[in-house]
Amino acid sequence: MKKTIFTIIVICILYSCKTKPYNYFEGETQGTTYHITFEESDVTITGEEIDSVIAEFSKVFSTYDSTSVISRVNNNESDVEISEDFQYLLKVSEEVYTQSDKLFDITIAPIVNAWGFGFETAQHVDSLLIDSLLQYVGFDKIQLSGNKIIKQNSNIMLDGNAIAQGYSVDIVSKYLEDRKVKNYLVEIGGELKAIGVNKNGNVWKVGIDKPIENSDAENRELQTTILLKNMSLATSGNYRNFFVENGVKYAHTINPKTGYPVKNDLLSVTVLTKECIYADAYATTFMVMGYEASKKFVESRPDLEAYFIYTDKDNKMQEYYTSNFKKMIAE
Repeated sequence: MKKTIFTIIVICILYSCKTKPYNYFEGETQGTTYHITFEESDVTITGEEIDSVIAEFSKVFSTYDSTSVISRVNNNESDVEISEDFQYLLKVSEEVYTQSDKLFDITIAPIVNAWGFGFETAQHVDSLLIDSLLQYVGFDKIQLSGNKIIKQNSNIMLDGNAIAQGYSVDIVSKYLEDRKVKNYLVEIGGELKAIGVNKNGNVWKVGIDKPIENSDAENRELQTTILLKNMSLATSGNYRNFFVENGVKYAHTINPKTGYPVKNDLLSVTVLTKECIYADAYATTFMVMGYEASKKFVESRPDLEAYFIYTDKDNKMQEYYTSNFKKMIAE
């Protein structure tokens, strides 16, 4: 009799775990959208709390908010103090800047603005303007002194758009984990982190967009889908944010060494790693590097997996997966 009772208790416990409710929240932030699904824990989490976490993040890192911390740094306000979260973003930015041979650089803001992809009005771009602005680009021209950023020149400005969105995924994920959430999917603007399993007990399945120009959430095709567990994902490409002038396409990804939009064979790249902040930063970096250099780089890094979509010499679309990435493709 005791054995039967014990068996019933175990079955009930297992059943209750599997049928634990999942919550879903969505909203708008940073000029994009977010979608968050998570298994309930013993701590109640409301949609208002999630909104608050994301809003607080924007108050630090949004360059479109004149009162944000990063905007105040760009405006050279003397009393701006940098939080631990901001310091971590700077740490990762410097790390990727160094490892990418300066192809990832958050001090690129003056040039991004000049091309019309930033937070200021576009200018008439010519070689003289680019040359004049390049003197203000270079992560080695800023330093952290205590909790303040010191700039070599007041014209130096920061643009965290190539890393902050991924970081926001990590921040929301940490909020959930601090409240004992064990299974969740956090997606903000296409960057995401998947931990554990979905409500059906299966590994999270996520789609990767086909690089089609002018595609959006309602006009998109999936290139492939993968099964993602306990990893972060970020995708970068030049097929959505660009402009055409006099028949020439100018993409939003800027090479910080030249000051010009990149022109190479890479259409899009998806990066997998543990922290979304790194996935986001390296996805942008690889778009600057191009396919061959990025492939060589990622194959030397066991902490990174990647999926490249590129054009060959005949202008035909091709794809390449790192070995572990290929194992995650859903059949």
